[in-house]
Amino acid sequence: MEVKRRTAKALVGKLSSVSEQTRTESLCELRLISKNDPESRSLIAEAGAIPYLSEILYSPSAIAQENATATLLNISISTREPLMSTRGLLDALSHALRNPESASTAQSAAATVFSLLTVDSYRPIIGSKRDILYALIDMIRNSGSHPRSIKDALKALFGVSLYPLNRATVIELGAVPALFSLVVKDGRVGVVEDASAVIAQIAGCEEAGDAFRKVSGIGVLVDLLDLSTGSSGRTKENAVSALLNMVQCGKKDVGEYVKEMASIVCNGILDVAENGSVKGKMKANQLLKLIDSSSGSSGFHEMQVANIANRIGNTF
Repeated sequence: MEVKRRTAKALVGKLSSVSEQTRTESLCELRLISKNDPESRSLIAEAGAIPYLSEILYSPSAIAQENATATLLNISISTREPLMSTRGLLDALSHALRNPESASTAQSAAATVFSLLTVDSYRPIIGSKRDILYALIDMIRNSGSHPRSIKDALKALFGVSLYPLNRATVIELGAVPALFSLVVKDGRVGVVEDASAVIAQIAGCEEAGDAFRKVSGIGVLVDLLDLSTGSSGRTKENAVSALLNMVQCGKKDVGEYVKEMASIVCNGILDVAENGSVKGKMKANQLLKLIDSSSGSSGFHEMQVANIANRIGNTF
């Protein structure tokens, strides 16, 4: 361990060299070590690397940016507090997201943000950085973004949206049209699943109602539950979760409209209730109960409700 500590200290010391070649060689070595040796990650942080790496994110050099963001990502996998306690780290990540010299830089920066968001207490802090959120949203709506960058940005937006007070900000910054565009137009199963997962989270705030209506989002969610569309199980569970969140967190008129629309695809909701994950089954049953409770006002056929109730037995 002592050898690793001395190696980390020596490499970090070279980051302040006046020689660009020396700095670059050190960066490449730090990236490699932090990737292949988890034990070295905390040692690199302890040696004072993070302020240097943060500063390098502003570099116009693609290779410097790439290696610095990748090293920060590797460190964040094992130890996150040193990153969050470094002054200006989030601003540097924001810059790398908004001004990446390569697709690899954008991807690693987004993945680092997501890694930090796995800590509950960091979610409100990162959520207050509107420039980071906007950069992530811009990444998913830009058709030129690398597929891996889009997935990492979606994961980061999901992490941000796990904190309820961040959801309205994500909506305000324009995430809803971008997310639904991915669901409707992208076609890649993984991307659709990740985008619908973010949609399900941000649906859990009052502001979602108007934003979803503007892009016919409720109709899209209903379509995802149509058994003929062939949506993946995870996508269907996300659609159920989004509709349930809108009923529970939205305004009364939004909730009634969602229940009326959801009643059209009760067979799809029932499929989740019967075949989904434990959490998916629970949410699907909750949504079916809400549809049943409003069947008189929504015009949903009583025989169809009774049929669903009989099929899922005591779970209704």
